Order: sequence, then C-alpha cells, then structure tokens
Amino acid sequence: MKLALIGNGAMGQMVAAEARKRSDEIGVVVDSGDKDLSIDQLADKLRGHDAAIDFSIGDAVLKNVEACARAQVPLVEGTTGWKDKESEAKQIVARHNGALVYGANFSIGVNLFYRLTEHAAKLFAAVEGYDAFIEEAHHNRKKDAPSGTALKLRDILSEHVDGDISTSSTRAGHIPGTHRVGFDSEPDQVLLTHIARSRQGFASGALVAAHWITGRTGTFEFAEVIDEILKRRSP
Repeated sequence: MKLALIGNGAMGQMVAAEARKRSDEIGVVVDSGDKDLSIDQLADKLRGHDAAIDFSIGDAVLKNVEACARAQVPLVEGTTGWKDKESEAKQIVARHNGALVYGANFSIGVNLFYRLTEHAAKLFAAVEGYDAFIEEAHHNRKKDAPSGTALKLRDILSEHVDGDISTSSTRAGHIPGTHRVGFDSEPDQVLLTHIARSRQGFASGALVAAHWITGRTGTFEFAEVIDEILKRRSP
C-alpha cells in the first residue's frame, strides 16, 4: 500500500515507522512547509496514493479532508480538536464521493475500553447511589482538553447514566495518555483504566483503518472498523 502522511510530528513519524514494518510504502509526507499550499495544490500532491493518514492539527482538518476528497484518496483522520467541524467534513466527503474514517482515538485497546465502559454504564445504571466520572491525563504538548477520548467516553456514559458526568484533565510532562472511568458511591468505588505506554497503538490502529477503508466510499467512525474485526474473529 502506498500511503501519504499528513503531519510529520511524533505521531507522523511513529506511523511511518510502523508502516515500514508492515511493508507499506510512504509516498509523500505533508508537513509544515506545505501549509501555504492551496487545496488544489495539496490534492495534486496527494493524488495517486492508496490512502492518507492525518495526524496534524485541528485547524487544518477541513482543508486536508477537502484535498483528499478531491484527489480521491481515502483519508484516515487521527487529529483531535475538530469535533465542531465534523458535520462539515462529512458534507465535503459526500460531495466528492470520497472516503473518510475518523475517531477520537485509533488505539485498538482504547476502542475495546469504550465497549467495556458502555457495558459498565449499563450495569451501574440499574442500581442507585453511584456517580460516574472521568479523569484523563496527557503530555504537556497536547492542546485540547478534555481529550477527544474523554469526550467520547462521556458520550457513551451519558447514554445510560443520569446527571452530569464530572470530567477532569491533566497536562504535564510526557504522559502518553491515561483515561479512567469511575463509578463512586458512599461504600465503594469501581475504576476502569486505560494507560497508553506509547503512541505505537495509535499508529497501528491508523494503519489498520487505512487498509480497511481502501476501496470504500463514505464516512465511517473507527468503531465500525473495530466492529467488523470483532465480528470476523468471533466464533
């Protein structure tokens, strides 16, 4: 598979390293030096690739979605901080009959954590006396807070749990990413925790999504990719 990488930061470099392990080819890297390219110029640069993976910045997402759609290159959108532009991105993809898969977190483990959280929320919704809460921590270079993953967890909980869901964020040092979902009562507390040891899981998941979306059109959440994998591997 010939991939285009958008963003040459730590995540972009991790994706490139993981891609080479899987014998995928990196055709082009779009970095900060390309920020002044027009959408058409960016589309020309991306055209001919099997898929593109974007780990850049939230403010650039719509431009990257438009360029990939015009170039007919399926896009895996791993950038966070653009949730308010989600409906516009979907319209762009539909207008050009393009392909997009996006998610708050591309870690396989986190996506299984979502499912554990949903199951736990259903259990605790059936009893009285428990308040749900979320705690998340990341490195001090992460700009958005709460994280996209925390917002997704809050959405999952709110489907089943009444009342406000307290969500706290910490930005310090070099923390790769920690998320806790808690259910607290007077007699006890139950915690579910996901700790990312490195960014490798995000890169691996993005590559899984890139292979999955090839040949498809439309907009998909990464959860749909995971659902298909789980169905395929279930007895």
